[in-house]
Amino acid sequence: MMKKIWLLVALGIMFAFVTACSSDDAADGGGEEGTDSNSDADASEVMGGDVENATELTFWTFQELHLGFFRDAVERWNEEFPDRAISLKAEAYPYDNMHNNLLLALQSGTGAPDIVDIELNRFPNFMQGEPQLLPMNDYVEPVLDQFIESRFDIYANDGNYYGIPFHVGATVAYYNKEIMDAAKVDIDAIETWDDYMEAGEKVVENTDAVMTTFETGDIWSYWPLIRQQGSDYFDEEGNVMINNETNVNTLQLMHDMIYEQEIADITPGGEFHVEEFYGFMNDGGQASLMMPMWYMGRFTDYMPDLEGKMVIRPMPKWSEDGDRSAGAGGTGTVVTNQTDHAELAQDFLAYAKLSEEGNIAIWEILGFDPPMWTVWESEEIRKDNKFYQYFGEDIFDTLLKVRDEIESINITEKNPDMQQELTTNTLNSVLRQQSQTAQEALDQAASTIEE
Repeated sequence: MMKKIWLLVALGIMFAFVTACSSDDAADGGGEEGTDSNSDADASEVMGGDVENATELTFWTFQELHLGFFRDAVERWNEEFPDRAISLKAEAYPYDNMHNNLLLALQSGTGAPDIVDIELNRFPNFMQGEPQLLPMNDYVEPVLDQFIESRFDIYANDGNYYGIPFHVGATVAYYNKEIMDAAKVDIDAIETWDDYMEAGEKVVENTDAVMTTFETGDIWSYWPLIRQQGSDYFDEEGNVMINNETNVNTLQLMHDMIYEQEIADITPGGEFHVEEFYGFMNDGGQASLMMPMWYMGRFTDYMPDLEGKMVIRPMPKWSEDGDRSAGAGGTGTVVTNQTDHAELAQDFLAYAKLSEEGNIAIWEILGFDPPMWTVWESEEIRKDNKFYQYFGEDIFDTLLKVRDEIESINITEKNPDMQQELTTNTLNSVLRQQSQTAQEALDQAASTIEE
């Protein structure tokens, strides 16, 4: 009893803190969907509040961009189902605050919203013991063959699907065609990583750019490259595998591309979500970039001078039959077991994110690659917008080529700790300071996480 009282007190303190936060508070988005370290994640609104006899549902998110998607979903739902109208009280909070508050609310049995976004690195925290979330199997299973199934696996537990994804997060190669043409490189001839490195030599020889840069302050340069090869931080049982041969060789190759082949460099600012990098890339500092599809919005928003110069292609593969993509990042939207309107909340969430209209809206409103692959060839998806104007008309042609090559990620409760170790110590010691070999640094990372 005393434990529950203290939990409720802590919950109240956390909520008071969040409510008092100013709009200048930063959101640590964990990298999901390219959340910038300086983004504003304090926002609230009531969607459908002017509809008579609407049932109120509550929604939390850590990504303010998601509010626009749900605003559209509420409007469409209320038009289609006026007898089951809803008003959605939506709140966007800073990343850590939202996830911590949610965990406290679910543990205490009070204060949780009806619907909430959970970022994939925090999702394992909510799978401990008996999940306080409602399974969505009745909605997911009938349509699963129309989706990239691996994106549902990361939000599943013991045969139950809890989270509904926002995107595939397919990692692709972004090429600056102007630079590649100047280097006399045929982008479409780059099929393997050997081809890529040969092209990098031509870029350095014939232009003022480097082929690419590698992050030391985030994991997007490294994680997709090892996932592409079927490796990960942890195996399917949750055992540490960060220092296996594939991961060591990949990190060593990144080092060698910088210091031996001299076709790459350290990312300005240390990561791909800072102004220093945006300026460098926008000015033609590098010829290519490996990032998920959701990074398109960073190009359109922060690198306007590259419009018409960038094209999207599959990642180079490591072997003849290797994968040409990897899923990266993600958010699962769930219904909590504290809702008083379980059927309505689940029906609405399925309508918003499992329907064809909802997946088209994911693309049109958010610019994400929708997890329902069957819409990738639809007329609505192919309508002209700022992304086609920026990158060309073959965005989804590329996705269709790699849709069967996007494997599931192994997520455990230790993923945040592993990513912190990699970005605080491992990548810096190998790529920036050169104080450790890849083997030494990854052995140290494994030892630290296993302690």
